[in-house]
Amino acid sequence: MDELKGLLIINGTDIWTTFGVFLVEEKRGGRDNLTAIMTPSKAKSHVGVNIRERDGVKYSAVLDSRNDERDVTLHFALFAKSKGEWLRRYRDFITFLKKGKDGWLSVFLPELELTMRMFYVSCGSYKPLTYLWKEGVQASRFKVTFREPEPSF
Repeated sequence: MDELKGLLIINGTDIWTTFGVFLVEEKRGGRDNLTAIMTPSKAKSHVGVNIRERDGVKYSAVLDSRNDERDVTLHFALFAKSKGEWLRRYRDFITFLKKGKDGWLSVFLPELELTMRMFYVSCGSYKPLTYLWKEGVQASRFKVTFREPEPSF
């Protein structure tokens, strides 16, 4: 499965090579990950002043041109050759996301030429794709929500 190498780099770590984790869609043909990544943040609100002596509201230029923060929820899958390896990789990956580098994650998507600076918010329950209590190949899906305080666009 070398085609999964280098598709998602977090803090300089190829998550497929290190953890056996890759982006996956919930349904065949889905585009949930791409939609979450490419949805721009809302515009920062304008500051308005309602002056009694004048009709209407006077708006001033916004000095801070950055957009409001946004949450990005990505769908991941984890693959391992054994139950023990799956358990270790799952714990290690979630710990890796929670710690980040001083709490921050630099998420690089080479195919989109996009880097997002985010931090871990939460992880939903995982959905087993195989029976974890049976020895052998293991696979699962799970969603992770990140916050991007200063959106990439």
